[in-house]
Amino acid sequence: MLEQKSCGMNEKSFYNTVQCQTFSADGNYLLAGNIYGDVSVYELSKVLGPYHGDDCDPRGPNYQFTAYKQQQVHSIIATDKFLITGTVGEISGWDWKVVTSNKVSKIKVSWTIHIPTVKDSYVKPDVNYMLISHEDNILHAGCGDNKIYTFSLEDGKLLRTLEGHEDFIHALSILGNQLASASEDGSVRLWDMRKKENTNVVKPFLADKVNRPKLGKWIGTVDFTEDWLLCGGGPKLALWHMRTMEVATIFDLPDQGIHLGSIHEERIIAGGAMPNVHHLTYQGEVLAEVPTSSNTIYSIVHQESPQKLLSMAGSSNNIDICTNFSYREMVLKFA
Repeated sequence: MLEQKSCGMNEKSFYNTVQCQTFSADGNYLLAGNIYGDVSVYELSKVLGPYHGDDCDPRGPNYQFTAYKQQQVHSIIATDKFLITGTVGEISGWDWKVVTSNKVSKIKVSWTIHIPTVKDSYVKPDVNYMLISHEDNILHAGCGDNKIYTFSLEDGKLLRTLEGHEDFIHALSILGNQLASASEDGSVRLWDMRKKENTNVVKPFLADKVNRPKLGKWIGTVDFTEDWLLCGGGPKLALWHMRTMEVATIFDLPDQGIHLGSIHEERIIAGGAMPNVHHLTYQGEVLAEVPTSSNTIYSIVHQESPQKLLSMAGSSNNIDICTNFSYREMVLKFA
């Protein structure tokens, strides 16, 4: 702790946790939200340029603003017009032109969507995860009241509510007209968005090969293709056949819980309660172990263009950047 403070780290930064990240629609900006309600904005052309600082003073954001006072930024995503953030009980849209300008410190929210609550209830659900279906400009939000809400980004209207989970939702993934959701209740549910119904349920904790009772049954992440379903949490990260829903590969990782797992081309990228982000083959072979600044990783985002970039963040004030996915090239600071 003394070493951290000798580098000028204040108490707020020392206890900071970065919960979510996204790239701008054009790929030129990286944005991150933290537990204090702040959003940091990095212009990638400047971030990736020459820097003459030292290890005690990593490069910081180009812009920063407070999205929520005394609330956390639980989730974040971007369209070409708006930066969209999620917190307790609401989703907010911020004008993209202001977000990336020197006027961002005075920014005001452009629009707000309130998550439906039970009448007379004082409890508002967290917006834990958001994703956008760009084909029809629809926003899906997985929330702390066990429900998935689908909103039109044209007018903010609630289009549908998907119910079935018995505990709060950690993550979502979408492919065409099919949506997958991962929940604290220990299940992954698959939904047909055309029929608006649940088509399949997978409960990894019931499989002895992946179950880890000491870590719980919760599922923290989900991703899928036409052939494969990837999920993990308390149970081990595993790859399942979409047609048979049988386990194909169990990934042997030194984690105490999986928060992130994604299928990227021919590799699996995974992170969680462990200091390294792992890159693996479908068969479980390790392609790379990338060290990070965090003991627990809560957010991994990547893009291929205009700059190939992978960004990792979690229980630290630092954000770790890779440009070839296999090793950490630089470290940014949130604030």
